[in-house]
Amino acid sequence: MNLSEITNGLNDKQCQSVILNNEKNVLILAGAGSGKTRVLTRRIAYLITQKNIRINAILAVTFTNKAAVEMRGKLSILLRRPIQSMWVGTFHGLAHRLLRTHYEKARLTSGFQILDAQDQFCIVKRLMKENNIDESKLPIKKVQWFINNQKDEGIRAQNIDPGYNYFVKKNLEVFELYEAHCQINDLIDFAELLIRSYELLKNNTDLLNHYQARFEHILVDEFQDTNTVQYKWIKLLFSGNNRVFCVGDDDQSIYSWRGAKIENITKLCTDFAPIETIHLEQNYRSTGNILNASNALIAHNTNRMGKSLWTNASNGELIDIYEARTETDEADYVISSIQKLITDNASPSDCAILYRSNAQSRIFEEALIKYNIPYIIYGGLRFLERAEIKDALSYLRLIENSADNVAFERVVNSPTRGIGNVTVEKIRTFAQDNHTSLFQAAIQISSTLPTRSANALNGFTKLIEKMIDETKYLGLSEKVANLLNTSGLMAHYSNDKTDKAGSKKENLKELITAAQQYNHEQDSEMNEVLGFISLASLDSSGDTNALINQNIQLMTIHSAKGLEFPYVFLVGMEEDLFPSRQSKDEPHLMDEERRLCYVGMTRVIKKLSLSYAIKRFLHGESLYPCPSRFLDEIPSEYLNKIKAKFSATKQNYNADNTFNQNITLKSDGQLSIGTSVKHAKFGLGTVLNFEGQGDSARIQIKFKQVGTKWLISSYANLEFV
Repeated sequence: MNLSEITNGLNDKQCQSVILNNEKNVLILAGAGSGKTRVLTRRIAYLITQKNIRINAILAVTFTNKAAVEMRGKLSILLRRPIQSMWVGTFHGLAHRLLRTHYEKARLTSGFQILDAQDQFCIVKRLMKENNIDESKLPIKKVQWFINNQKDEGIRAQNIDPGYNYFVKKNLEVFELYEAHCQINDLIDFAELLIRSYELLKNNTDLLNHYQARFEHILVDEFQDTNTVQYKWIKLLFSGNNRVFCVGDDDQSIYSWRGAKIENITKLCTDFAPIETIHLEQNYRSTGNILNASNALIAHNTNRMGKSLWTNASNGELIDIYEARTETDEADYVISSIQKLITDNASPSDCAILYRSNAQSRIFEEALIKYNIPYIIYGGLRFLERAEIKDALSYLRLIENSADNVAFERVVNSPTRGIGNVTVEKIRTFAQDNHTSLFQAAIQISSTLPTRSANALNGFTKLIEKMIDETKYLGLSEKVANLLNTSGLMAHYSNDKTDKAGSKKENLKELITAAQQYNHEQDSEMNEVLGFISLASLDSSGDTNALINQNIQLMTIHSAKGLEFPYVFLVGMEEDLFPSRQSKDEPHLMDEERRLCYVGMTRVIKKLSLSYAIKRFLHGESLYPCPSRFLDEIPSEYLNKIKAKFSATKQNYNADNTFNQNITLKSDGQLSIGTSVKHAKFGLGTVLNFEGQGDSARIQIKFKQVGTKWLISSYANLEFV
């Protein structure tokens, strides 16, 4: 591959980023839609083909498995050669690879297992129960958050001083129990992958020196999303003799709630000096109006690194802002707009409805169902998190390693075979007292149990032994197919009367397909089965079973990060909803809310619609919110403001969102919710609601001076402002 092929199709700034010399570290400030993935892959191709850097001397870090797979695919095509030996993956995936390679130095065995969030929840719950810690006073999910947050900060239980704080003390107590349990049982959760791999390098100088010398070039994508331990991990691998190439955008830092530190991208300039910064500002996604509006919005944030998106494309359509009467009206407007787009030959998957909170999806789902329009909730329950898939993978784990206690507990009575909690507790106690696995404990204690329990337990252990023997020489997909039938899972879920659509059975069949399509790296530290199990555990992609091409997509703005759509409806643009109420008193949180809005706006290719309601029923109460401040921060020249067609002499909403008729007013104008009016006695106000009919109809108005009042329409004598 020659240089002209590498730089083909790149703009000047992209080209400059790709062919930089190796004397400095680099920060690429890459705006939304500016082609950063192309720059990263071309940079790697340039290093290999033009600078003769070995493939296994490059470490490339992404944030999702999907991004890692795409990068590998593009690099294979660019380089026209296999790249199995290259270290390309997520932080968690690469940390896992390190721990598998050096498990003894990491104080693990070769068969250590990865815990997902649900596994972790179950273990914390059981440990709290066994130690009489009241979960009503110390919610399990908050304990989980405490444990993972400490690890993300690089902090171990022994480093925490709770002082006189009761809740920190109780959380710490569970943290210590949990760490001990995981160490004894050879278990690693997601946060542990990172901190354990960091400690592995930090505490083994020879190993650190080896990897610092090996990785001549370290490339990191989405750097603004790194947390404390990820930053320390990269900094540790940087020796001063190798080079770091980071791509990120401080304006798209929206994950502080899960530990991301926006300051990491600003610290690069000092911790990795000398460093060259290049701005990628040409956008290849959106129209001029969308970009200008987005630039104006984000400019209200202070302490930015400075960047302004632009495009060679046309200005395109103005951004619609719809003022809805209620959340129902908002949903009707959005769905009717989508119907028109589909009528005009848009694909349903071209349309996305984005919201700040998951609670907002219900009203849109109801409207979509009402109009018989197919949709999916993007970022919902992942394929590999479904109960039937976790059951199947647990059987696979147990067949591969009968000492896998987490897998044993999940499937010992799934499908139901008469092994109850009392029996499982006896197995657990015996295993702990005799320092053995649950599977071996089950074999040894069966003779001490009542006949019925003993028969059930013997049946299970013999079933596992049979499956181990039968699948010993089978390939991965054959092994999965065998266990689904032999375990009884396929029959169980095929007969599940609650699954009328048969999706659980289809999901199990899809798992066989996933096993067939799994491409195992020959130089991996794991065999094919362990590799597949680990990939499933570490997968961070979305719902793999969603028929995206046939559906309108609903998702939170956070879930939309990294995606793009021709048509986007950004809904619920109201104070206390977006921006959220919790962010109001914290400037740094308000800045992040604004960045989140910026991310939502820059997902759009053709047309953006913003909407808000002047009355919303949410979380069990009626609200009368003000429009979001973000709407005021967008210059009016980029906006097309639309109000609901609503007349006081036509249909009007009651407090319960039903219609009443024929409200009459002593005015020639049209009165709608949100209209500004003037009363002779009470002064200026805003119409909030209507109630009743005819001369006795009442109007609810919020006056600036005297608050909210109900007035009889025939006596109100209101003037329009």
